[in-house]
Amino acid sequence: MTTTPQKTTTGSALEQLVNQGQSVWLDYISRDLLRSGQLRRLIDERHVTGLTSNPTIFAKAIGDGKGYDEQLDTLIAAGTTDPDALYIELTATDIQRAADALRSVYDASDGQDGFVSIEVPPSVAHDTAGSLAIGRFLWERVDRPNTLVKVPATVEGYSAIEQLITSGVNVNITLIFAQAAYEAVIDAYLRALEARMRAKLPVAVRSVASFFVSRVDTEVDGRLEKMLEADPDNPEVRALMGKTAIANARIAYETFERVFASERFATLRAAGAAVQRPLWASTSAKNPAYRDVLYAEALIAPETIDTMPLATIEAFAEHGIVAGDTAEQALDQAHETIKRLGAIGIDMDEVTAKLLEDGLRTFAEAYDGAVHVIGAKADAALTGKKPVGQG
Repeated sequence: MTTTPQKTTTGSALEQLVNQGQSVWLDYISRDLLRSGQLRRLIDERHVTGLTSNPTIFAKAIGDGKGYDEQLDTLIAAGTTDPDALYIELTATDIQRAADALRSVYDASDGQDGFVSIEVPPSVAHDTAGSLAIGRFLWERVDRPNTLVKVPATVEGYSAIEQLITSGVNVNITLIFAQAAYEAVIDAYLRALEARMRAKLPVAVRSVASFFVSRVDTEVDGRLEKMLEADPDNPEVRALMGKTAIANARIAYETFERVFASERFATLRAAGAAVQRPLWASTSAKNPAYRDVLYAEALIAPETIDTMPLATIEAFAEHGIVAGDTAEQALDQAHETIKRLGAIGIDMDEVTAKLLEDGLRTFAEAYDGAVHVIGAKADAALTGKKPVGQG
């Protein structure tokens, strides 16, 4: 898996991604990023054209510094003391500022890029009505056309996604691991646009489908390692190490190309609809034995997005290699990889179901952690006592 691809184009690595039709979005947001001018530099120098956010990032940003304290004090003085409500207000402000910073990108790309995502709370992940209500609330609260409301790809989420898009809300569907889930997400998008077309409403509502990558290898490789402990000389098991995530994502891109080249979408495209772009999430290599830009290099394709943490962006700028539309390569091998996994007892349906469950649990823990940090700061502001752990 550490084989270096052969470079086929010229120019800087990140420029090459842009030339291949792939967008780079930063998987990070903080008030310091927005105030310091760093985001502007990333847009200008690193070709960043979007941002994604999550509670882990916000918890660290809010807890580690004083950048949010002034707004927090203002909100509390105005009577907002509930930690969940404070979280929404603090994060919505960051999302608005980031959306404003990226508005020129949004306008120049005719609404294809320049987006910032804000997540519905994990408490509504399995609640269609709740996801719909809070999704609409966040959309109206942020009030920026280049915002995406992020909704998890649960069974209950599919209906909420469809209804949100039907009502004109841009949606980022997150935590997609399984092929079946991805197909359901695409169908929800198309059904929503078809409903808007029947109602004679504009169909230029935007959506991205966040398909997770490296976590798949982390889970499958762990299972393969256990097999190797029992049978160290098994060449079949060893040969599959580090192969699943890329295979899974390439099969998803094959689905994307098939569906969005279909007659069904052609009708929508003629009415002004855009494709639902695949967004490769979790593309930093977790295994130090793998090339740090392995997934970014292997999943390059037109009309896709790679959301990377800053370290991966810098690594790709330094030594990333663009070898054409790599997400479209070795598709037969990708399908064979999944078959071989099944043959040795690794069920991808079970793997991806576990990854979704784990992802939702981690999401909930991070969200609770962020709300706890805010609650502690709110208590300190109300009582005059410093939060525990702060000097």
